[in-house]
Amino acid sequence: MARLRWLSTLSIACLFLAGCTKYQHKKPDPTKGVVAGVVLSADTGKPARFATVTLSAIPKPGEKSGQADPLPAAETTVTDLEGRFRMEAVSPGHYFAFATQEGYLDPAMGLDLARLNALSSDRERTLDAIDQWKDHLIEVTVGVRRVSEISIPIERAAEIAGTVTFDDGAPAIGMHFKLFRKTEKSGWTEVGPALMDDWSIHTLSDSHGRYALTNLAAGEYTVCTLIPTDTEQAASRICLGDVFRRKDAKTVKVAAGESAGEIDIEIPLSGLHTVSGNVAALADGHPLPHGTVRLLYADDRERARETPLLDDGSFTFEYVAEGKYVLEVSGAQDEEPKGAEQPQTDAAPAKLSPPHTYADKEMPINVLNDSEGINLALAYATPSNAAAPAKPGPQ
Repeated sequence: MARLRWLSTLSIACLFLAGCTKYQHKKPDPTKGVVAGVVLSADTGKPARFATVTLSAIPKPGEKSGQADPLPAAETTVTDLEGRFRMEAVSPGHYFAFATQEGYLDPAMGLDLARLNALSSDRERTLDAIDQWKDHLIEVTVGVRRVSEISIPIERAAEIAGTVTFDDGAPAIGMHFKLFRKTEKSGWTEVGPALMDDWSIHTLSDSHGRYALTNLAAGEYTVCTLIPTDTEQAASRICLGDVFRRKDAKTVKVAAGESAGEIDIEIPLSGLHTVSGNVAALADGHPLPHGTVRLLYADDRERARETPLLDDGSFTFEYVAEGKYVLEVSGAQDEEPKGAEQPQTDAAPAKLSPPHTYADKEMPINVLNDSEGINLALAYATPSNAAAPAKPGPQ
């Protein structure tokens, strides 16, 4: 389920992000059409130079799609010094066109991802993403041997900026960021899809600890800084108001085109600890190299951190704030299928058994100092102790 949700998020991102399908200049094709036009900045009326133009096919009525089916491929190109663009050899059909540029609205930063992920199929998510961003999309029909001319306006986006420091006054350099936006239907939604590198926002604080989060839709936001680590899910989070949980954080409101400054965050140097341990099979004690370890807040099971098991069955969470948690291990299994005892021959090839899977397990922990050497032994999964696929908890 987690893999399908990731594929879905990636698919939606490819629908709206230039670069999933790189545009290559094509030669004219008499069996296809052309899309040409201009991109204009709505706030200045001037050409949007070197803006990225994306063309995405409109899903056909009645078209069926499974959860992991690919979305229609996007064509992209870049405008010239006059803000103009031209796409040759576009297959006939109906499309949506939009443009993105730094400082202007970007659908990847404006979509309600919580709302999208609540839907059951890629087609539903595609249609909902289009519905969410319809006011910023230009519909175009492409015909054979026909040049379809369009004009695409882009609107100035909101921006949130500030400084991240440690509580001794030193600038926090190279910090990542996590952003949440308040929505009418979903409560709070994460901003930006996490793609292959697992970071939903690529902004880093500079050598003075300064940061700027751009291309945002108008709304109410919570800003969190993430201490650098391998993935966003494993990173320690300190949010606006210098708190560790999103629900305790202060918020900031920005209007379209507005820049909110001095949104500062201070990172404590004390009260942060390491939680680490190992996961092994109860039957014989061998380490389990595949599975996910989560650190949940004990009061409401909000997910604080998440990390995969390493090859030796170990896990580590650094910079964990003091408090009560639940340590949860799920999806654990052995590394490789194991062959049967009989030797492999031409007449009787060895049979392979699937890797053993293990029952999920939880352990309450109270973090007051470093908690290292935690050992979790998991029993084989059986119909009675097998857990249903885990659903993502609140962020």
